[in-house]
Amino acid sequence: MTQLAVVIPARDEAELVERCLHAVLAARDAAARDIPIVLVADNCRDLTAVLARGVAGVHVIELDSANVGAARAAGIARALELLSGPREQQWIANTDADSVVPRNWITEQLAIADEGFDLMIGTVRPDFADLSTEQVVLWRRTHRRGRPNGHVHGANLGIRASTYLAAGGFASLAEHEDNDLVGRIVGAALATDGCEVQTSGRSVGRTPGGYARFLHGEAIA
Repeated sequence: MTQLAVVIPARDEAELVERCLHAVLAARDAAARDIPIVLVADNCRDLTAVLARGVAGVHVIELDSANVGAARAAGIARALELLSGPREQQWIANTDADSVVPRNWITEQLAIADEGFDLMIGTVRPDFADLSTEQVVLWRRTHRRGRPNGHVHGANLGIRASTYLAAGGFASLAEHEDNDLVGRIVGAALATDGCEVQTSGRSVGRTPGGYARFLHGEAIA
């Protein structure tokens, strides 16, 4: 894999966006690569875009779509403009602005791509600081290391650029855009917890049926 880019949609994430970006930059440094990072500030009414522009090495674009699928698609379109060469040798790493990627996040995806996989479905875990003691206990009881459950999370999703384009890209969906894309992929996929991403455990999310609802309404409520 010769090139990689990171795409991050954000909607009113002023409180968490800098933490997210600095974690991505640490992962980029660990990979020792010149990797473009694109943050899409979508329908933000706070300082998300301003704060993101204050982080060196981050490309910021602004939309007013209030649509996470459209935001991800716009971010990838911009990322592909920043890359050159065959799309088969380009990889798009996706996360969310309320998330913290591990230091091996990029190196792990590059290794997965070099093994011939076209898609990485990575695990996430909530920020335990946002959960009750009972919720943390239940989470740990039902999530075993080394046993990725295959759930699709846009906060930890990597895809070969050529595979993404062949599938038609992210649809303009207000939620579940990640599941929709994966359902259209024709290629070798790997579900892994090798580069697990920490994401917000907040009870009120940015989409009605997103991770916050799953976490508090279905998974461990």
